[in-house]
Order: sequence, then C-alpha cells, then structure tokens
Amino acid sequence: MGTVILSVATSVVLAIALPIVALIVGAVAGFLIYHFVLKRKTDKSKQLASKMVEEAIAESKKLRKDAVAEGKAEVQRERAAFESEKREHSAEMQRSEQRLQQRESSLDKKESMLDKKEANLDAKLDNVEAIKNNLAAQQEELNEKKKEISEAHERMVEELEKVAQLGREEAKAQLIEAIEEDAKRDAAKQVREIETRAKEDGEKRAREIVALAIQRCAVDQSNEITVSTVTLPSDEMKGRIIGREGRNIKALEQATGVDFIIDDTPDTVVLSAFDPVRREIARVTLEKLISDGRIHPGRIEDVVAKATKEIDAQIKDAGENAMFETGVFNLNPELVRLLGRLRFRTSYGQNVLKHSVEVALLAGNMASELGANVNLCKRAGLLHDIGKSIDHETEGTHITIGVDIAKKYKESSDVIHCIAAHHNDIDPQTIEAVIVQCADAISGSRPGARRESLENYVKRLEQLESIANAHPGVEKSFAIQAGREVRIIVKPEVVDDAATVFLARDVAKQIENEMQYPGQIKVNVIRELRSVDYAK
Repeated sequence: MGTVILSVATSVVLAIALPIVALIVGAVAGFLIYHFVLKRKTDKSKQLASKMVEEAIAESKKLRKDAVAEGKAEVQRERAAFESEKREHSAEMQRSEQRLQQRESSLDKKESMLDKKEANLDAKLDNVEAIKNNLAAQQEELNEKKKEISEAHERMVEELEKVAQLGREEAKAQLIEAIEEDAKRDAAKQVREIETRAKEDGEKRAREIVALAIQRCAVDQSNEITVSTVTLPSDEMKGRIIGREGRNIKALEQATGVDFIIDDTPDTVVLSAFDPVRREIARVTLEKLISDGRIHPGRIEDVVAKATKEIDAQIKDAGENAMFETGVFNLNPELVRLLGRLRFRTSYGQNVLKHSVEVALLAGNMASELGANVNLCKRAGLLHDIGKSIDHETEGTHITIGVDIAKKYKESSDVIHCIAAHHNDIDPQTIEAVIVQCADAISGSRPGARRESLENYVKRLEQLESIANAHPGVEKSFAIQAGREVRIIVKPEVVDDAATVFLARDVAKQIENEMQYPGQIKVNVIRELRSVDYAK
C-alpha cells in the first residue's frame, strides 16, 4: 500500500517537475538563441556603422578637396577680373591724360590766336578812326555837291518848263504815266519769264512724281456704271412680275423703294431709284425671283429680306477690302460700312469706291516722293468722297456731308481739312491737302476714267468760249481737246504782248471760280500782228 502511494506521489512529482524542467531548458535555450542573434545583429550594425563612417570620411575628404579646388578657381576668376578692371582703368586714365593734353594744347593754340586777333583788332580800330575822319570829310564834300546838283536841277527844270511850255505837275504826270507803262511792260515780261521757268521746272518734276505714282498704282479703269436694267428670259415673265391687278409689282416697289418700269423694251425691266444700294437690292431680288419662278407678295418680302442681308454683307466686305488694299486701318466700323456703300455709287460713270482706293494709293505714292505724311494722305484720299455714300439721303454737297461724317466719327482735323479742301471749297492749308486734291484730279481726269453726257459736254464747251469772249480785246475763242484747252485770239491793236499774260491769268481764274470740271484746262492766248502794204 505504501509502495503504491509512493509510486503515485513520484508520478505526480515527475508530472509536475518535467514541465518545469522543460520550461527552464526552453527558456535557457531561447535566451542563448536570442543572445546569439543579437550578437550577430550587433556585429552587422558595427560593420555597417564602420563602413558608413569610412564612406562619410571619404565623402568629406572629396567635398573638402572640391571646395578647395572651387575656391582656388574662384580666387583665380576674381584675380583675372581684378586684373582686367585694373588694365581698363589704367587705359582710361591714359586716355583721359591724352585728352587733357590735347585740350591744353588746343587751349594754348586758341589763346595764341586770340592774342593775334586782339592785335589785329587794335590795328583795325586805328584804321577805323582814320577812315571815319576821311568819311566825315567826304560827307561834307558830298553835301556840297548835292546842294550844287539840286540848284542845277532846279535851273534845268525851269528851262525845260520854258521850252516845253508845260507846268511841273503836268510834266510829272506824263513822266509817271510813261514810267508806269514801262514798269507794267517790264513786270509782264518778268512775270512771263518767271512763269515759263517755273512751269518748265514744275511740270518736269510734277510729271516725274505723277508718272511714278501712276506706275506704282496699278488700278483697273473704273468706268463701270450702276446696273439699272434686268434681262428677262422671255416677255411672258413681264406678266408674272406685274401679277394679278399689279399686286406683285406693287409689292416689289413697296418692299424695295425702287420704281420698276416695264415698257415695250423686249425682255428688259428698268429699275429707277436715286439710292444705288436700294437699286442693287431690287436687282438682286428680281434676279432671285426670276430664277426661282415663284413670284407673289409673301415670297417677295422674304426674298427682299435675304437680298438686303446679302448686300449688307457685300458692303461690309467691300469696305474692309478697300481698307486692306490701301493699308488704312483703325477706321470706325460705321465708316467702313459707309465706305462699302460707295461700291454701288458712280460719278460720271466712274465707280466711286475704286476711285477712292485709287486716290488713296496715288496720294500715298506722291506723299512718299515729296516727304509728306503718307498715312495721312492715304486715309484722307480713301475718305475724301465718303459723303457720296449718303448724299441721296442727306441735304448738302458731298463735301459738306463728308466733313460732318468725319467729325461724327472722330477723324483728325488734318483728315477733315483734306476732305473739305479737295474741291477748293476752302483753300488747302497743308501739303497733304494739296496732294489729295492732285490725286483726285489725276484719278478723275485720266483717259477712260469717266464718261460725260453729250449735253454736259457741249454746255461746258459753250461756257468756256463765253467766258473767254467776255473779256475786252478778244476777237475769237475756241474750246478744243474735249474742253481741256481754250485758245483765245486777241486784237493786236487793243492787247499788246505784255497784256496777254494778264488776260490768260484772268480767264483761268474766272474758269476756276465759275466752272466745275475734272483735271485742268489750258488757257492759250494768241496775239498776231500783220502789217500789210502794197508796192505800186
């Protein structure tokens, strides 16, 4: 029994002791393993740290070496810069010394020259005193001689009065009259010579400038006119345009503001209106209706609206193209639109927009030759006829309207003056105004630019001859070369050679004041004296 108990107790003790022993052994083994691992990590850390220290030392040595090298290089650069600055400073000092030496030498020379001049002046002053004394003596002698001459003149006048049996006042009047005639004759001769020389020189220079300007300005001839007729495919279309009881043509006239004239002319409708833009809208509208075939009041209103938009777009494009062609920019948008309206306006058969572009280019070329303001001349030349864009809607001449438009859209005073003076309504005060005036005359008077009605042409010729015949001493006058020249034949016993100069000038001034004409008119006065006798 006791043995059993002992064996049980032993088993219990062993059961308790074995786990404890195993735990202790495991703890000891774990401690030993941890210690071993920790030692290995410590060794590795030491090795890594020593390696990093070595690398840091090597890096620091390298950085120190680089810093030392860079410092040396910087010192070298600073030393080189210092040496260069020192050399420049030394050179500047040498130059300054040289300039000072030169200045001193020049001052010495000037001082010696001044001394010489002072000595010369002293000598001249002495001479002046002597001359003054001589002049005083000569003046006294001159006064005495004048007195003697005056007395002799009085005696001579008295003797002449006795001989001629004329009083002093009568003789003086005759003498003055003779002197006046001689003076007039001499003045006329001189005026003629001066005018001849000035014309020769001026015409030569003007021809060169104008020829050069025209060569540079390659503008097409602007002889197209506003379209006022529309061709129909057949006479049957006239009835469709008129419509039942005339409702279609009434709707067309009311929508466009243009008179549609349908007469016996075959296959043609005539459009009549003062406003060229409305006339163009009416033309486009009628062509669209004819091509479409549907003609009734409702359709007419739609087509007129579309045609108006189309013409507005063409007006805007025409104004912008004119700006780009001439190189004139920064125009007010409303001015551009008014400029574009000139595309549908004509003057004597000449398209006004093309004429304005041509004037701008000609004025710019002439201004560049004469040294004037090119941009101002181009701008004024482009806008000089801007008043014609609305002269059918506004009262006044196109010049007055153009000046008002330019003022409204804040154009410069120089541009406004050029517009106002381009037809001599006011006298041009600037060279740019004269250039624009000349360019306008060149564009309007060149061959093929304009067309003129027969009635106006004959009227101008008659007016030229009547102006010439109204002057005293004129025997006959002939307007020739399409009104570009008037030849005046004078009576030789009434008008002498000297008076022909004044007659030509008077006739030219009267033509300028009383007539309107493109270009210029030559006044040619001819005096012929024929002496006839017979041998018997």
